[in-house]
Amino acid sequence: MACGFRRSIACQLSRVLDLPPENLIKSISAVPVSRKEEVADFQLSVDSLLENSSDHSKPDVQVQAMRLAEKLKCDTVVSEISTGQGTVNFKINRELLTKTVLQQVMEDGSKYGLKSELFSGLPQKKIIVEFSSPNVAKKFHVGHLRSTIIGNFIANLKEALGHQVTRINYLGDWGMQFGLLGTGFQLFGYEEKLQSNPLQHLFEVYVQVNKEAADDKNVAKSAHEFFQRLELGDTQALALWQKFRDLSIEEYTRIYKRLGIHFDEYSGESFYREKSQEVLKLLDSKGLLQKTVKGTAVVDLSGNGDLSSICTVMRSDGTSLYTTRDLAAAIDRMDKYNFDKMIYVTDKGQKKHFQQVFQMLQIMGYDWAERCQHVPFGVVQGMKTRRGDVTFLEDVLNEIRLRMLQNMASVKTTKELENPQETAERVGLAALIIQDFRGLLLSDYQFSWDRVFQSRGDTGVFLQYTHARLHSLEETFGCGYLNDFNTACLQEPQSVSILQHLLRFDEVLYRSSQDLQPRHIVSYLLTLSHLAAVAHKTLHIKSSPPEVAGARLHLFKAVRCVLANGMKLLGITPEHRHKDLLSIRMDQNSK
Repeated sequence: MACGFRRSIACQLSRVLDLPPENLIKSISAVPVSRKEEVADFQLSVDSLLENSSDHSKPDVQVQAMRLAEKLKCDTVVSEISTGQGTVNFKINRELLTKTVLQQVMEDGSKYGLKSELFSGLPQKKIIVEFSSPNVAKKFHVGHLRSTIIGNFIANLKEALGHQVTRINYLGDWGMQFGLLGTGFQLFGYEEKLQSNPLQHLFEVYVQVNKEAADDKNVAKSAHEFFQRLELGDTQALALWQKFRDLSIEEYTRIYKRLGIHFDEYSGESFYREKSQEVLKLLDSKGLLQKTVKGTAVVDLSGNGDLSSICTVMRSDGTSLYTTRDLAAAIDRMDKYNFDKMIYVTDKGQKKHFQQVFQMLQIMGYDWAERCQHVPFGVVQGMKTRRGDVTFLEDVLNEIRLRMLQNMASVKTTKELENPQETAERVGLAALIIQDFRGLLLSDYQFSWDRVFQSRGDTGVFLQYTHARLHSLEETFGCGYLNDFNTACLQEPQSVSILQHLLRFDEVLYRSSQDLQPRHIVSYLLTLSHLAAVAHKTLHIKSSPPEVAGARLHLFKAVRCVLANGMKLLGITPEHRHKDLLSIRMDQNSK
């Protein structure tokens, strides 16, 4: 990829350095676009070569770069060779660059950047991504939003790279909270309310029974007994629990549809209530299980009584815990899927929990525990609606749609739209996802409605508008111009900057595939949109000669295709209807 230019440069370098081209490819990187000056297209970091060298004297990198550049020659691909700060720089023949990049984007389509030599030899793996995982019988809390969109991104990226991905939603559908809820429903529940607005009613019941249990020991005792009945398989208790679970999944599925997210499997802690007993027996048989004076069962992961490494795996009444069920789930998934990698996407507060789960799997003799990975993320702060604090995700989605509709309502043409609500939701979701994905996943961040809906600057609204505007160019001029084109017509600085940026897409995908951070792709797409905005103001189509117009249209179509590819990986559905977004201006300047 990078349209074969990287390999061509690597082949010439291999002859001079007497190294296989494959050893050099990842040392050759596309140069980021600069607004201040024209830059080379690729550069070789001499430092990276010296790191792999057997010569430990570490000669001056600048001298090494100059010596190496002197031994290289321009050819039909490379038109200019120069040196930078510890680098050898390569400029690609401009007409070849234009023709090859645009042709590659059109031919590869949604696979552009993914067929790169950076991914060559990548074995196809079976990957499980566990994400979202809301608690059954509770409204979808906004705290689960990050797990949902981050997990979806990771699954999308792994699938795009050709891996066999299984998306699992591991529901919080077991535990003492169901003892409280079962007792609460028997005391305060109404069947009519449960059917008309199930999660809201169960939430109200849960709040009320918690208050009662804090003041009345009999209520707390009833809740404990109800959960014991569940664990023992009591028919009546299980029937009520099943009703809560089914109604919850029905509500969650509706919300996932709004988010454009699907799962291959709805699992849950309840699936492992019996298998968790097998885990306890296995731990006991290996001499790892210890009973405390309180009657609970623990595992000492330190082996020397370090209290910070003690993990409780069973309550005093013999019922299972979250940790025990997670162990049972991991073992079951290996039996079922024989996975090469299992990724858990949860907040950073669960870091210690997963460290203990993975460590316990290891000491139980499961070497595949090293294939398990926790991807932690930070907390979103300040997510409030105009009515006050936001607790539920649906409130956030409704607020997004409402605010986008209000933004669009100021434009007369909005009244003519086919489906303004659908457009508002798509653009609003893009705004939400981009704000979330711009920084490191592990960082907490302050949520800002004003920043989410800015049309200028680095926002999801700007990405959606750019895509819609470029799509409208194809609809307006496409038929007459999208045939053969003259590459000599795309030599303006604005065109070259876009082509250079398109060269880097595979490197950005590779970087995100290594650290599972979406921010690399977000940053790339925002830069691409800013470059397109600048080019759109200067590279006119309507008033240009046919061959110039055709070349420019090809360029803008390539931008739109790559923009759409990246947005889809992030979990954003690209918007096509330009008129729907007239309330947001395209003619903004790059930052």
